Amino acid sequence: MSSFTNLTYSETEQAEINQWLTTSDRLKSTAGSGDQKSLLDTLNAHLASRTTLLGAKPSKADIALYESLAPQVFSWTAEQRTGEHGHPNIVRHLDFVQNSPVFALAVGADKKVKVDPEEILYVKPPVDAKAEKERLKKEKAAAAAAAAGGETVLADRTNGKKDKKDKSVGEKVADKVAEVKGAVVAAVSGEGSAQPEQQQKKKEKKEKAPKPQKAPAVAALLSPSLIDLRVGHILKAIKHPEADSLFVSTIAMGDKAGTDDTSEYEGQVVRTVCSGLNGLVPLEEMQGRKVVVVCNLKPVKMRGVKSCAMVLAASPRLKEGEEDHHAGPVELVTPPADAPAGERVYFEGWKGEPEGVLNPKKGRVWETIQPGFKTTSDYEVVFDAGVVKELSKDGEEPRTGVGKLVTTSGGVCKVKSLVDGIVR
Repeated sequence: MSSFTNLTYSETEQAEINQWLTTSDRLKSTAGSGDQKSLLDTLNAHLASRTTLLGAKPSKADIALYESLAPQVFSWTAEQRTGEHGHPNIVRHLDFVQNSPVFALAVGADKKVKVDPEEILYVKPPVDAKAEKERLKKEKAAAAAAAAGGETVLADRTNGKKDKKDKSVGEKVADKVAEVKGAVVAAVSGEGSAQPEQQQKKKEKKEKAPKPQKAPAVAALLSPSLIDLRVGHILKAIKHPEADSLFVSTIAMGDKAGTDDTSEYEGQVVRTVCSGLNGLVPLEEMQGRKVVVVCNLKPVKMRGVKSCAMVLAASPRLKEGEEDHHAGPVELVTPPADAPAGERVYFEGWKGEPEGVLNPKKGRVWETIQPGFKTTSDYEVVFDAGVVKELSKDGEEPRTGVGKLVTTSGGVCKVKSLVDGIVR
């Protein structure tokens, strides 16, 4: 029996569930037709940024969709699943429904849709957000001109210079009249002979006023709030083609279109993030999940791939004298399931405005603050101020206190089972 039977739904959610139940019936009745292809395309695009049909909330519509499509997807070719015109998000959704204990489907191993995370035939190339924004702007301007019925004007590529040969007769006459008029005025005023001489004189350079000195920027007080922590939604994760220990994830984290180091994927603004989790976290556990990301570290290239953020994860604390061989176990820091991508995350008692980019030359904020990140016996992620002595100036009482890592809406970020682990 599914574990969400006690969930309640708003009127809007119930209407959406009913709509998806109707769509599930249509997908079953139109199997193999052109109508179904259109429905599949729409469904695949809808699931690109959602774990369930409602977003993150499970419902009977997810089960109905599985029952309608699983028998068909079971026999899909690799091209139909992950090819350029395939439906990878549908495959991911069905795999989630058939394996998640939330839905509690008793599907035999031989009846399950087989999913190979290594079999990805096509990866949509990232779209340069700035270039796309400029293209849309030009298209909008062209459409507006066409709608107004105005005459299409070609861009002047002559920098305002016209060849004398291209002048009309009227233009030539007007130029001649202006030339004669200017000569007469100069002769009457007696300035005609002085004009060429004046043109040859160099204009004296005006002394430039000294620029006012900018006041030195006030250094921000050291605080965990300087670190830009947000909820991230992993839309896709693959193995790094050149590094066995790395995953390359495509993560939405609330950036605006055109932000530096972002691109577009499945209609969302995303960043590419490399993480050394291959061999420590199963690749299938990376797909479609929510994580906490550090968004203002300076981007770095990792074996040819530019990584523009960092995923927070916990690992066991080393004993004194023990070397870190990065053998794990590792658990990802997880925000509440209903937290939207981009929601701010902060430590209680340390809420503030983060830095734009953490510049190592102006102080090693991350390296200084991170040792205070840890997990508790309740698996909650916290910041222990007592660990970071640099929070207090010389002569001041050391800062103390433990603050939970929470989202702006109040949800606590946790790990699965690690107690007193380090978080980084």
